[in-house]
Amino acid sequence: MHTYRLRLDLQLFSGEKTEKATPKKRQEARKKGQVAKSQELPGALILLFSLLCLLMLGDFYKDRLFRMFGLLFQQKLSMNLTTENIMTLFTDITIQGAYLLAPILAIAVIFAMVGTFVQIGFLFTGENLKLKFNKLNPIAGFKNIFSMRSAVEFLKNILKLSIIGFMVYRTVWGSIGNIMKLSHVPVENMLSFTAHLVMNLGITIGAILVVIALIDYMYQKYEHEKSLRMSMQDIKDEYKKSEGDPLIKGKIRERQRRMAMQRMMSDVPKADVVITNPTHYAIALRYDGTKMEAPTVVAKGADYVALRIREIAKNNGVITMENKPLARALYARAEIGESVPADLFQAVAEVLAYVYRLKGRAK
Repeated sequence: MHTYRLRLDLQLFSGEKTEKATPKKRQEARKKGQVAKSQELPGALILLFSLLCLLMLGDFYKDRLFRMFGLLFQQKLSMNLTTENIMTLFTDITIQGAYLLAPILAIAVIFAMVGTFVQIGFLFTGENLKLKFNKLNPIAGFKNIFSMRSAVEFLKNILKLSIIGFMVYRTVWGSIGNIMKLSHVPVENMLSFTAHLVMNLGITIGAILVVIALIDYMYQKYEHEKSLRMSMQDIKDEYKKSEGDPLIKGKIRERQRRMAMQRMMSDVPKADVVITNPTHYAIALRYDGTKMEAPTVVAKGADYVALRIREIAKNNGVITMENKPLARALYARAEIGESVPADLFQAVAEVLAYVYRLKGRAK
């Protein structure tokens, strides 16, 4: 006794979203601003490269700070207080401050753009700026607080704080001996040591945050792909929407065929002759020496269509001639509206000459 197993794709019934998103859905999601993006990456890049900028431009900042405060304490404090002097002092300090902040601000702007561009490319959409009242739903907001995404964000923040706290503890504890001696060193050495310690710690933390941000980006990309997944029914519905319902398209094609058939049948009375097989094929030919270079097929058909062509020809006085080889050749090689093939000119010319003689029109 044989046992047969019937395998069913239960996804068709459950609607489970297990299929990758189609290019069309990806494009629609991107237009709505739904992209894989880590909010941590731009900030981490700004922190890291801003500190690297401070490290590389240390001499520049040192000179600028000494110049600004030296000018302020050595010269400006002894000047007369007038409106013009105060405005001049304010302008000088503002310009000096702008020189100090310009490199940092430039780094911040550049890497904020780089951190976004490397994730999503160039994208401008106002979809996220639209007011959506469903976001004001307290029940949905409560669910979001206890969602899986919120749990991941909480764990990510705990991880960052733990790593930063550990690095601060390790760095400070590793330098505890030197820190205890700071009270016995000159102020200049104290400031140099503190700046060196803070800079190294900041760069290390910035690099760690960049690594965490990259991991977060990969997770966000995974979540984004998961949110875009589609069921087989979704794919079918999208295909119907983009390509059209097959049933409707079939009806449209059927209507087009009927209209084409009606136009073809309306041209049969204009034909000079209908060549038949005699029952399987019927080809209606028309020739006007003033407009055509060769005889043209105005209608053709097989079986039932051939019968209709013969009936219409008979009712309209169009001569019907039986020529099996010529009928088969014309049906196979000439389409409606086309001239007959050149190698069939002779055979068709003989048929037309015979028809013209029957009609009493010799050419």
